[in-house]
Amino acid sequence: MIAKGDRLPAAQLVRIGEDGVEQVDLAARLKGRNVVIFAVPGAFTPTCHSAHMPSFLRNADALRAKGVDEILCVSVNDPFVMKAWGEATGATDAGITLLGDPKGELTQALGLSFDVPGPGLMGRSRRYAMQVVDGTVQILHLEEGPGCEISGGEAMLKAL
Repeated sequence: MIAKGDRLPAAQLVRIGEDGVEQVDLAARLKGRNVVIFAVPGAFTPTCHSAHMPSFLRNADALRAKGVDEILCVSVNDPFVMKAWGEATGATDAGITLLGDPKGELTQALGLSFDVPGPGLMGRSRRYAMQVVDGTVQILHLEEGPGCEISGGEAMLKAL
């Protein structure tokens, strides 16, 4: 499992750009930058939609004021769902970058994959937030319970 001080593994994520689906090389995106990454089990799922994303929306400007270059939200969803979720929540307008990990490859490489068969959440990401500087994890807030108190925007802002 990923830990503070570890370098993030190489990963290709996806998003919808001006010309359609774009590959996003995570290592290139992180190189020389101070980035906050938070992950959710699924776009539009109850806690993710009503609590986790809003916590980063409320704190986006304050995080940037602390030197964060970019806020990334990652979920095991396709890029079309992530685009729609970004628009529905206002995250896109707030400058939060939503990236899909459609096969869960990054999530698995981080050791943070889980399954909840009942509602059909298979191969999803555990909820977390991390500060990554030049590809290395500086702060890791891994949520243990069902909410987003540890991994929310307020907790990350306090930790910076």
